[in-house]
Amino acid sequence: MSSHIPHILVTEPIPEKVTSYLKEFGKVTVAPKGTYGSEEKLIEDIKNYDALLCMLSTPVTAKVLAEAKQLKVVANFAVGYDNIDVSAAHSHGIKVANTPDVLTEACGDYAMGLLLALSRKFKEAEKYLREGRFNGWEPLGFLGMELRDRTLGIIGMGRIGQSFAYRARAFGMNIKYHNRSRIAPQVEQQLKATYVEDHKELARNCDVLSLNCPLNNETHHLVDKALLESMREHALLINISRGAVIDESALANALHNRTIAGAALDVFEEEPKVHPQLLSAPNTLLLPHIASATHKTREAIGMLAAEAITSVLQGKPDTEIPNLIRR
Repeated sequence: MSSHIPHILVTEPIPEKVTSYLKEFGKVTVAPKGTYGSEEKLIEDIKNYDALLCMLSTPVTAKVLAEAKQLKVVANFAVGYDNIDVSAAHSHGIKVANTPDVLTEACGDYAMGLLLALSRKFKEAEKYLREGRFNGWEPLGFLGMELRDRTLGIIGMGRIGQSFAYRARAFGMNIKYHNRSRIAPQVEQQLKATYVEDHKELARNCDVLSLNCPLNNETHHLVDKALLESMREHALLINISRGAVIDESALANALHNRTIAGAALDVFEEEPKVHPQLLSAPNTLLLPHIASATHKTREAIGMLAAEAITSVLQGKPDTEIPNLIRR
């Protein structure tokens, strides 16, 4: 029996329950936040580890993986994995896992919260009050958009997109969506959702456009100048997917020029940097990537990633590890 004690690298502090669980299976190193924001430090250190639990901000590139001489598994603390070169990992015999499902409800709640805050001008109204400018009820103060009978267009009708759609239906919204393929007929029926084959047509004909799609070659800068100019003047844009789905310069210009009425963004192309013109754009809600930020969800994300790591280290077959990425 091998006496080798697995070494596990966690690239940022995570819930204590997850760290304690991993310590039952090996030696755990938890790096301070920001230690592995670039590939150079990870290239230097990765050769010492059997498992990596990383964040979206951790660039697990082909160069990193080439130096990972004893690495067996990479588990991302997220449902997405565009920070990992999955093909390179597989070429080295390294398994890759993500954390689907566990953040669906938290993200659905959050998207609905963004829409309510944006459509009813919560941020501007609170600022007005805090500045001491509230002198009584005003019949024309902070007029916003009612959601009932408005059309929500969703690009990316996976678990999170559907979760948002169910909430929006409860507010009386009409649902249209674009996806790589149509969702199950019974779900379409429950949501009274209409499939739109062309995402550009969807953008032209909705009052709220929500981005819930993965980032890939097809979706990079999906929302560009031309698409924004095609949208309705009163339309709102919500993004909780990935920042690079939007051309941020084009969006900033559209907001400043009132081409669209507002945007709520939880993610940014160059996180943690935010495009400077977005910071000054009107009716724009900018939040620091917190869609899954509930105690329950962040702990569940961590445990799912950790269980994938321990399953691989114990030599369990792939069929017993449901969150492995197999492409």
